[in-house]
Amino acid sequence: MSAAPPDNDALWARGIVKSHHGTPALRGVSLAVREGEVLAVTGPRGSGKSTLLGCLSAQLPVDEGEVWFHGAPVHTLGRTGREKLRRERFGWVGSEPHLVPELTARENTALPLLLAGSGHRAAYTAATEWLERLDVADCATRRPAELTQAQRQRIAVARALAPLPRVVFADDPGAPLHREEREQVLRILASAARSHSLTLLLATHDPEPAGQADRTLTLVDGRIAGTATGTAAGRTTTGSTASGSTATGSTAVTAAR
Repeated sequence: MSAAPPDNDALWARGIVKSHHGTPALRGVSLAVREGEVLAVTGPRGSGKSTLLGCLSAQLPVDEGEVWFHGAPVHTLGRTGREKLRRERFGWVGSEPHLVPELTARENTALPLLLAGSGHRAAYTAATEWLERLDVADCATRRPAELTQAQRQRIAVARALAPLPRVVFADDPGAPLHREEREQVLRILASAARSHSLTLLLATHDPEPAGQADRTLTLVDGRIAGTATGTAAGRTTTGSTASGSTATGSTAVTAAR
Protein backbone atom coordinates (compact mmCIF):
# COMPACT_ATOMS: atom_id res chain seq x y z
CA MET A 1 0.00 0.00 0.00
CA SER A 2 1.50 3.35 -1.06
CA ALA A 3 1.94 6.23 1.35
CA ALA A 4 -0.32 9.29 1.19
CA PRO A 5 1.23 12.51 -0.18
CA PRO A 6 2.47 15.38 2.01
CA ASP A 7 -0.24 17.56 3.57
CA ASN A 8 1.01 20.78 2.01
CA ASP A 9 0.55 19.58 -1.56
CA ALA A 10 -2.67 20.68 -3.24
CA LEU A 11 -2.18 18.08 -5.97
CA TRP A 12 0.09 15.06 -6.00
CA ALA A 13 0.43 12.44 -8.70
CA ARG A 14 2.56 9.35 -9.13
CA GLY A 15 3.14 7.27 -12.24
CA ILE A 16 0.22 8.59 -14.29
CA VAL A 17 -0.29 6.59 -17.46
CA LYS A 18 -3.03 7.55 -19.90
CA SER A 19 -3.74 6.52 -23.50
CA HIS A 20 -6.29 7.71 -26.03
CA HIS A 21 -7.60 4.95 -28.29
CA GLY A 22 -4.39 2.99 -27.79
CA THR A 23 -2.06 5.94 -28.33
CA PRO A 24 0.00 6.83 -25.22
CA ALA A 25 -0.54 10.39 -24.01
CA LEU A 26 1.12 10.22 -20.58
CA ARG A 27 3.93 7.77 -19.84
CA GLY A 28 4.45 7.63 -16.08
CA VAL A 29 4.20 11.26 -14.96
CA SER A 30 4.80 12.09 -11.30
CA LEU A 31 4.57 15.56 -9.80
CA ALA A 32 3.45 17.58 -6.82
CA VAL A 33 1.89 21.04 -6.78
CA ARG A 34 2.07 23.11 -3.62
CA GLU A 35 -1.01 24.91 -2.35
CA GLY A 36 -1.14 28.42 -3.81
CA GLU A 37 1.45 27.65 -6.48
CA VAL A 38 1.15 28.93 -10.05
CA LEU A 39 2.48 26.13 -12.25
CA ALA A 40 2.90 26.43 -16.01
CA VAL A 41 2.91 23.21 -18.03
CA THR A 42 4.60 23.80 -21.37
CA GLY A 43 5.58 21.69 -24.34
CA PRO A 44 4.84 21.23 -28.03
CA ARG A 45 1.41 20.30 -29.30
CA GLY A 46 0.64 16.67 -28.60
CA SER A 47 3.04 16.43 -25.66
CA GLY A 48 0.27 15.51 -23.17
CA LYS A 49 -0.43 18.88 -21.53
CA SER A 50 -4.21 18.76 -21.90
CA THR A 51 -4.33 15.11 -20.89
CA LEU A 52 -2.32 15.86 -17.75
CA LEU A 53 -4.69 18.65 -16.74
CA GLY A 54 -7.63 16.37 -17.52
CA CYS A 55 -6.29 13.64 -15.23
CA LEU A 56 -5.38 16.03 -12.41
CA SER A 57 -8.77 17.77 -12.60
CA ALA A 58 -10.75 14.50 -12.44
CA GLN A 59 -12.11 14.93 -15.95
CA LEU A 60 -10.23 11.87 -17.17
CA PRO A 61 -9.71 8.67 -15.16
CA VAL A 62 -6.10 7.50 -15.21
CA ASP A 63 -5.21 4.14 -16.76
CA GLU A 64 -2.46 3.62 -14.17
CA GLY A 65 -1.05 5.62 -11.29
CA GLU A 66 -2.37 7.84 -8.52
CA VAL A 67 -3.82 11.35 -8.25
CA TRP A 68 -4.41 13.00 -4.87
CA PHE A 69 -6.09 16.29 -3.95
CA HIS A 70 -5.21 17.66 -0.50
CA GLY A 71 -4.40 14.18 0.75
CA ALA A 72 -7.57 12.53 -0.61
CA PRO A 73 -7.37 10.02 -3.49
CA VAL A 74 -8.92 11.10 -6.77
CA HIS A 75 -7.94 8.04 -8.83
CA THR A 76 -10.28 5.80 -6.83
CA LEU A 77 -13.37 7.99 -7.33
CA GLY A 78 -16.21 6.94 -9.60
CA ARG A 79 -17.94 9.24 -12.07
CA THR A 80 -20.24 10.79 -9.47
CA GLY A 81 -17.40 11.47 -7.06
CA ARG A 82 -15.27 13.08 -9.77
CA GLU A 83 -18.17 15.29 -10.87
CA LYS A 84 -18.77 16.43 -7.29
CA LEU A 85 -15.07 17.24 -6.85
CA ARG A 86 -14.97 19.29 -10.03
CA ARG A 87 -18.16 21.15 -9.15
CA GLU A 88 -17.16 22.00 -5.58
CA ARG A 89 -13.37 22.39 -5.65
CA PHE A 90 -12.08 22.97 -9.20
CA GLY A 91 -12.39 25.70 -11.80
CA TRP A 92 -11.70 25.18 -15.49
CA VAL A 93 -10.86 27.48 -18.41
CA GLY A 94 -10.27 25.94 -21.81
CA SER A 95 -9.25 27.32 -25.18
CA GLU A 96 -12.97 27.64 -26.02
CA PRO A 97 -15.36 29.43 -23.64
CA HIS A 98 -18.32 26.99 -23.84
CA LEU A 99 -20.82 29.48 -22.46
CA VAL A 100 -24.51 28.61 -22.20
CA PRO A 101 -25.99 30.43 -25.23
CA GLU A 102 -29.36 31.17 -23.61
CA LEU A 103 -27.80 32.92 -20.59
CA THR A 104 -26.36 36.41 -20.32
CA ALA A 105 -22.73 37.00 -19.43
CA ARG A 106 -23.66 37.69 -15.79
CA GLU A 107 -25.83 34.57 -15.63
CA ASN A 108 -23.08 32.43 -17.14
CA THR A 109 -20.58 33.76 -14.62
CA ALA A 110 -22.95 33.21 -11.69
CA LEU A 111 -23.99 29.72 -12.80
CA PRO A 112 -21.36 27.66 -10.88
CA LEU A 113 -22.13 29.61 -7.71
CA LEU A 114 -25.85 28.98 -8.09
CA LEU A 115 -25.26 25.29 -8.76
CA ALA A 116 -23.19 25.14 -5.57
CA GLY A 117 -26.09 26.56 -3.55
CA SER A 118 -25.21 30.24 -3.26
CA GLY A 119 -28.05 32.73 -3.01
CA HIS A 120 -28.92 34.74 -6.09
CA ARG A 121 -27.76 38.06 -4.63
CA ALA A 122 -24.36 36.72 -3.57
CA ALA A 123 -23.88 34.86 -6.86
CA TYR A 124 -24.72 37.83 -9.04
CA THR A 125 -22.66 40.21 -6.91
CA ALA A 126 -19.60 37.98 -7.28
CA ALA A 127 -20.29 37.57 -11.00
CA THR A 128 -20.46 41.33 -11.49
CA GLU A 129 -17.19 41.86 -9.60
CA TRP A 130 -15.31 39.35 -11.73
CA LEU A 131 -16.75 40.70 -14.98
CA GLU A 132 -15.44 44.10 -13.91
CA ARG A 133 -11.98 42.67 -13.19
CA LEU A 134 -11.91 41.10 -16.65
CA ASP A 135 -13.03 44.41 -18.25
CA VAL A 136 -16.28 42.95 -19.63
CA ALA A 137 -18.78 44.48 -17.18
CA ASP A 138 -20.49 46.23 -20.10
CA CYS A 139 -21.33 42.77 -21.50
CA ALA A 140 -23.19 41.63 -18.38
CA THR A 141 -26.68 41.63 -19.91
CA ARG A 142 -25.67 40.36 -23.34
CA ARG A 143 -25.76 36.77 -24.56
CA PRO A 144 -22.76 34.95 -26.07
CA ALA A 145 -23.95 35.35 -29.67
CA GLU A 146 -23.77 39.14 -29.25
CA LEU A 147 -20.16 39.08 -28.05
CA THR A 148 -16.74 38.79 -29.67
CA GLN A 149 -14.60 35.70 -29.15
CA ALA A 150 -12.29 37.66 -26.88
CA GLN A 151 -15.21 38.85 -24.74
CA ARG A 152 -16.59 35.33 -24.45
CA GLN A 153 -13.21 34.02 -23.35
CA ARG A 154 -12.89 36.69 -20.66
CA ILE A 155 -16.34 35.74 -19.38
CA ALA A 156 -15.26 32.09 -19.24
CA VAL A 157 -12.30 33.15 -17.07
CA ALA A 158 -14.63 35.15 -14.81
CA ARG A 159 -16.91 32.11 -14.51
CA ALA A 160 -14.00 29.90 -13.43
CA LEU A 161 -12.77 32.38 -10.81
CA ALA A 162 -16.08 33.58 -9.34
CA PRO A 163 -16.58 30.56 -7.01
CA LEU A 164 -12.98 30.91 -5.75
CA PRO A 165 -12.16 27.23 -6.34
CA ARG A 166 -9.24 25.59 -4.56
CA VAL A 167 -7.57 24.83 -7.91
CA VAL A 168 -8.00 26.51 -11.30
CA PHE A 169 -7.02 24.54 -14.39
CA ALA A 170 -6.39 26.69 -17.46
CA ASP A 171 -5.82 24.77 -20.68
CA ASP A 172 -4.37 27.26 -23.17
CA PRO A 173 -6.89 29.95 -22.12
CA GLY A 174 -5.26 32.63 -24.27
CA ALA A 175 -5.51 30.67 -27.52
CA PRO A 176 -8.40 32.67 -29.04
CA LEU A 177 -7.00 36.05 -27.96
CA HIS A 178 -4.60 38.51 -29.51
CA ARG A 179 -1.25 38.86 -27.79
CA GLU A 180 -2.08 41.93 -25.69
CA GLU A 181 -5.43 40.49 -24.58
CA ARG A 182 -3.83 37.11 -23.90
CA GLU A 183 -1.17 38.64 -21.66
CA GLN A 184 -3.78 40.62 -19.73
CA VAL A 185 -5.98 37.58 -19.12
CA LEU A 186 -3.00 35.51 -17.97
CA ARG A 187 -1.90 38.29 -15.61
CA ILE A 188 -5.40 38.41 -14.14
CA LEU A 189 -5.45 34.64 -13.69
CA ALA A 190 -2.09 34.62 -11.93
CA SER A 191 -2.90 37.70 -9.84
CA ALA A 192 -6.26 36.25 -8.77
CA ALA A 193 -4.61 32.97 -7.81
CA ARG A 194 -2.02 34.72 -5.65
CA SER A 195 -4.37 37.23 -4.02
CA HIS A 196 -6.91 34.53 -3.11
CA SER A 197 -4.39 31.73 -2.37
CA LEU A 198 -5.67 29.60 -5.23
CA THR A 199 -3.58 26.96 -6.96
CA LEU A 200 -3.30 27.57 -10.71
CA LEU A 201 -2.19 25.07 -13.36
CA LEU A 202 -1.69 26.69 -16.75
CA ALA A 203 -1.05 24.56 -19.84
CA THR A 204 0.33 26.21 -22.96
CA HIS A 205 2.59 25.52 -25.93
CA ASP A 206 3.60 29.20 -25.92
CA PRO A 207 6.60 29.88 -23.63
CA GLU A 208 5.55 33.49 -22.93
CA PRO A 209 2.74 32.74 -20.44
CA ALA A 210 5.22 30.83 -18.32
CA GLY A 211 6.47 34.24 -17.19
CA GLN A 212 3.43 34.46 -14.90
CA ALA A 213 4.30 31.18 -13.16
CA ASP A 214 6.22 30.33 -10.00
CA ARG A 215 7.48 27.19 -11.70
CA THR A 216 7.45 25.74 -15.20
CA LEU A 217 7.24 22.07 -16.07
CA THR A 218 7.99 20.88 -19.60
CA LEU A 219 6.35 17.84 -21.17
CA VAL A 220 7.69 16.06 -24.25
CA ASP A 221 6.04 12.93 -25.64
CA GLY A 222 4.05 12.33 -22.47
CA ARG A 223 7.06 12.54 -20.15
CA ILE A 224 8.42 15.34 -17.98
CA ALA A 225 11.50 16.68 -19.71
CA GLY A 226 12.43 19.37 -17.20
CA THR A 227 11.33 21.86 -14.58
CA ALA A 228 12.38 25.42 -13.85
CA THR A 229 11.64 27.92 -11.09
CA GLY A 230 10.49 31.23 -12.48
CA THR A 231 11.50 32.58 -15.88
CA ALA A 232 15.15 33.24 -15.03
CA ALA A 233 15.96 29.73 -13.78
CA GLY A 234 17.55 27.15 -16.00
CA ARG A 235 15.69 23.94 -16.67
CA THR A 236 16.81 20.94 -14.65
CA THR A 237 15.54 17.40 -14.59
CA THR A 238 15.59 15.60 -11.26
CA GLY A 239 15.66 11.94 -10.34
CA SER A 240 12.84 9.52 -9.78
CA THR A 241 11.00 10.97 -6.83
CA ALA A 242 8.01 13.24 -6.33
CA SER A 243 7.89 14.99 -2.96
CA GLY A 244 10.37 12.49 -1.61
CA SER A 245 8.48 9.31 -2.51
CA THR A 246 9.66 6.75 -5.01
CA ALA A 247 7.80 7.23 -8.29
CA THR A 248 6.38 4.32 -10.20
CA GLY A 249 6.59 6.10 -13.54
CA SER A 250 9.56 6.42 -15.81
CA THR A 251 10.02 10.16 -15.26
CA ALA A 252 9.31 12.33 -12.25
CA VAL A 253 10.09 15.77 -10.97
CA THR A 254 10.42 16.97 -7.41
CA ALA A 255 7.80 19.68 -6.97
CA ALA A 256 8.87 21.33 -3.75
CA ARG A 257 10.23 24.79 -4.39
